[in-house]
Amino acid sequence: QVQLVESGGGLVQFGASLRLSCAVSGPPFNTLNTMGWFRQAPGKEREFVATIGRITGRTYYTESAKGRFTISRDNAENKLYLQMNNLKPEDTGVYYCAASVRVYVKTYYKPEDFNSWGQGTQVTVSP
Repeated sequence: QVQLVESGGGLVQFGASLRLSCAVSGPPFNTLNTMGWFRQAPGKEREFVATIGRITGRTYYTESAKGRFTISRDNAENKLYLQMNNLKPEDTGVYYCAASVRVYVKTYYKPEDFNSWGQGTQVTVSP
């Protein structure tokens, strides 16, 4: 069973940066073919932020994250990262790490595309 543990969230001001980490344990990291980040703001549904494919290394981002966020994975350290720059108040929410053994060929993802989730880390951006 995959275990995902996020860290790196916090309270920051508009324009600041944060780096989220997701430590992975359980099955071999190289079986997790698609990994991603989602976020959930209060009163809203969980939404796609970014994904990365293990085989192709291709990354995909929601429109609001393009140019500001960078997703990466460290196969040696069994970790997934999300570097977030130029943060805005609308980026506020709980950020979740997600993993799937499936290989996807698409540019937009839904929560049901993933079957393993972390507990989330809170990101709050003040105006």
